[in-house]
Amino acid sequence: MNNKIITSGKRKRAIARAVLVEGTGKVKINDRNHDTLQFFERLRIEEPLRITENVLGKNGFDVKINVRGGGKSGQIEAARLALARAINKFANSKKLLEAFTLYDRNLLVADVRRKEMYKPGDSKARRKRQKSFR
Repeated sequence: MNNKIITSGKRKRAIARAVLVEGTGKVKINDRNHDTLQFFERLRIEEPLRITENVLGKNGFDVKINVRGGGKSGQIEAARLALARAINKFANSKKLLEAFTLYDRNLLVADVRRKEMYKPGDSKARRKRQKSFR
């Protein structure tokens, strides 16, 4: 049975789409193996995989993630969210859902914070500039 699960994740301006199918445990991000990522980025992607392995045993799926927009860090976070959601949907396990939530709520729930827009006539979003004339 070739069951396909498609999920998405967002972080700031980055949008990730994950396609999960049964397989051997390969994870590709933008057609690159996740092992080629830098050390800390790879650890962030591996968090949901390791939690799944601890709770359920082994990872019997392949995941292909496409990420667009945003910066490098936002893309990693969006990919991580999409991956965790796909695994959760695939496993359909209450134990796994609880483990994800206990470890980090942002594995399943998107961080909705966005950059605040600049205010009219100013160069920044918040504090007004000081005046120093007498």
